[in-house]
Amino acid sequence: MIDDPAEETGVVAFDFDGTLTTRDSFTTFLKWRAGSARYAQGMRRLAPAAAGYLFHRNRGRLKAAAAREFLKGVPRERLEADARAFAETFAPRLLRPDALRTWRRWRERRATLVIVTASPDLIVQPFARGLGADLLIGTRLAFDDQDRVTGAFDSRNCRGPEKVTRLQAQFGPDLRLRAAYGDTSGDREMLKIAEETGYRVFRESP
Repeated sequence: MIDDPAEETGVVAFDFDGTLTTRDSFTTFLKWRAGSARYAQGMRRLAPAAAGYLFHRNRGRLKAAAAREFLKGVPRERLEADARAFAETFAPRLLRPDALRTWRRWRERRATLVIVTASPDLIVQPFARGLGADLLIGTRLAFDDQDRVTGAFDSRNCRGPEKVTRLQAQFGPDLRLRAAYGDTSGDREMLKIAEETGYRVFRESP
């Protein structure tokens, strides 16, 4: 981890689900918002999409199917309010204590702290605000002309090479990624360009 107390500079990127948190935040949010009965019904209806994933292995398509099933037609303002309520309720249950300690140590070194996640940025935004993140990069939900969720995404799924693409779009091709933390193959490319890497280093539960 971090041993030298000297001040640091540069960008430090954290994956969110499974890295800063103990489990996937988007599915947890959908289940919380829908309620047990509606969530179970929705999951049954998503069975064909889940079966299709076994062949195409496209996580973005599966995630978009879940967004259509559970969020299509929801106004942005309502979804933002629900995301805030979810974060207020679940942050103490989801965020890993050891990950938070590392986050704070980098904050003390004045690093630019970025959350880079495949989850919808609107859902993760309240957590990012609470952590004092300098930037949140995530998958963007699409909204129609009445500002309601369409059930599609307005960006590529922020996973794998897309994480590096989005980081470089923000910080330039000569980005200095001082450190990166992740827990799945979807973080591999981001970890590869970091000077210091942390793969599955956070294990504590709240």
